[in-house]
Amino acid sequence: MKKWPQFILLSLAITGISACSDNTGNKNTGQEKSSAAVDANALQTKFVNIATGGASGPYNVIATNLAEIYHKTYGVNSKTQTTGASVENLNLMKQNKVEMAFVMSDSLTEAINGQGSFKDKITNVQQIAALYPNYVQIVTSKKSGIKTIEDLKGKRIAVGAQNSGVEVNARSLLNGFGISYKDVKVDYLGYAEAADALKGGKLDAAFLTSGIPNSSLMELQRGYDLQLVSIDPEKVKQIAKDQAYFLPMIIPKGTYDNAEDIPTAAIMNALVVRSDLPEDDVYKLTKTFFENLNSLSNSHQAAKDISLQGAQQGLVAQLHPGAKKYYDEIAATK
Repeated sequence: MKKWPQFILLSLAITGISACSDNTGNKNTGQEKSSAAVDANALQTKFVNIATGGASGPYNVIATNLAEIYHKTYGVNSKTQTTGASVENLNLMKQNKVEMAFVMSDSLTEAINGQGSFKDKITNVQQIAALYPNYVQIVTSKKSGIKTIEDLKGKRIAVGAQNSGVEVNARSLLNGFGISYKDVKVDYLGYAEAADALKGGKLDAAFLTSGIPNSSLMELQRGYDLQLVSIDPEKVKQIAKDQAYFLPMIIPKGTYDNAEDIPTAAIMNALVVRSDLPEDDVYKLTKTFFENLNSLSNSHQAAKDISLQGAQQGLVAQLHPGAKKYYDEIAATK
């Protein structure tokens, strides 16, 4: 049997080695590239826990969808936490128990200034965006005779769950009209509980501040002579001189089978994040949030009022550098 020349054997060996490598001489390069791509798209933080509100409220519905998007996009452990809403959410942020939260701008203002429900300033919270307006929806029955906010004196009313943004703005609005809690009989009830109490005749009126329509009110209007209480827009403007987060707005006719537009007050919602999260992480979280607005809008109608154009309007807290980086990048492309 003929012996192969040494140079041919050497050539075959080199060819075999090359077959296990790419043309750069690196082994398993495809796998390394795949791993590098994942790393480039990863977050430094391993958790993105989002504090929301009641299980049926817009905060929780929108945030649940958002958490799923973050998990699919970055492989991060992202989930929602149902809470009593804004005040509790901000305290959870202070305690470093969540990374992100949906809150109302009135509670956020109090938190960063150490006012109202907050004895001390919360200093580790920054804003990602202004979201959609929360409409103050004061609900009663047509037979109650309650037409305006001034008619609530002496009545039994629900002002939202304790430690909620609803209760904060209910108290502020009542005070703006010269009504204290001593002038009314107060029950601390969330959306669903307040709706049930109205239906059962245990309340004269209730504050349900949220995006519209509110699912608890949609359910309540079936078999209940629901009536929305109007709030004088000029009075809202006057109150806003001290509490700048209040805006005069309209609940459009037909929202709850109401025949006319109902003047009311509104407060912008805010998406906030812990200030210690890395700039690049918050840049990615902000970018992904806005690139998935269609999906978020499909999860709840309130999210349809969120826009990139309005994200920096009505900010009440410092913008996180990561969010600012994203907005600056978008501005530079226009």
